[in-house]
Amino acid sequence: MCCLSLPTMIIWISFLFLIFCFLALDLGVLNKKDHVIKTREAALWTSLWVSIALGFSFVVYWLFSSEFITNPTQLSPYQAVMKYITGYLIELSLSIDNVFVIAIIFKAFGIPAIYQHRVLFWGILGAIVFRASMILFGITLINQFEWIIYLFGAFLIYTAYKMFRSENIEYDPKNSFVFKQVKKIYPLTTQIHGNKFFMKRMGLNAATPLFVALIVIEITDILFAFDSIPAILAITADPFLVFSSNIMAILGLRSMYFLVSRMLAKFRYIHYSLAVILGFVGVKMLSAHYWHIEEWVSLSVIIVSLAAGIAASLLIPEKKEDSPMA
Repeated sequence: MCCLSLPTMIIWISFLFLIFCFLALDLGVLNKKDHVIKTREAALWTSLWVSIALGFSFVVYWLFSSEFITNPTQLSPYQAVMKYITGYLIELSLSIDNVFVIAIIFKAFGIPAIYQHRVLFWGILGAIVFRASMILFGITLINQFEWIIYLFGAFLIYTAYKMFRSENIEYDPKNSFVFKQVKKIYPLTTQIHGNKFFMKRMGLNAATPLFVALIVIEITDILFAFDSIPAILAITADPFLVFSSNIMAILGLRSMYFLVSRMLAKFRYIHYSLAVILGFVGVKMLSAHYWHIEEWVSLSVIIVSLAAGIAASLLIPEKKEDSPMA
């Protein structure tokens, strides 16, 4: 990759500084004291993060209209905004699956609700670093090996197929490879020691369930990124748009978790919506060189798919198991 121009470097540094300020304000000021996040608070925070993310589209428009940032894909301001919003909605919708797994992890390790925000905060911080590396790696691959886009497309279609076939997420964190390896490397304790990730046990430092849950969540997020990063790269290969849309969605994941996790049982058909989105993006990747799909079409598919999944979950009565005959 070529060296970034000075204005582009300033934009990147400013964006990273903005993210740092958001995180510092979150943990250092607004959530300095551990507390249970209620549905109303989660809804307010979710609305705020979504508003900030959508409001950032005006910044994207200004950057691309003023030509202040390097524009390797020669996007118009309108195209840049559409790709940013589409990428953001893809990541946000795919995060719903992540919410399911995070809820299972917290339940498996018995993490009290009062400490879950702290674990998620550090989990988000790690996710930003890992995803930045994966985005850079993915864009480099596409630029160096153009055929890799077909591999990404096929992978997304396969993932969509698996998601469509499975009705429930079956995951046991305590039997996972990650948990077993952590157990071998570092002493663990089943005791919760306030909001601490480590504690003294018999003269030795031991990792508490909070730390174990954090590690499992981090690794799980990396696995989910193998779906979401190629999906966003199907929309655009512009590094700033891919990174900013991804990170903006991740920033809202914590509040969305506390809002959505309490309603997971109601969203029985949402995984079909996610399968449709992944399948569509996979097809878009495979046909990129032969058939151009307008961004408004991609945006419409995402919105309609999510709306259909939510509507079906709320309107279709849940089947009750037949009682055994005497």
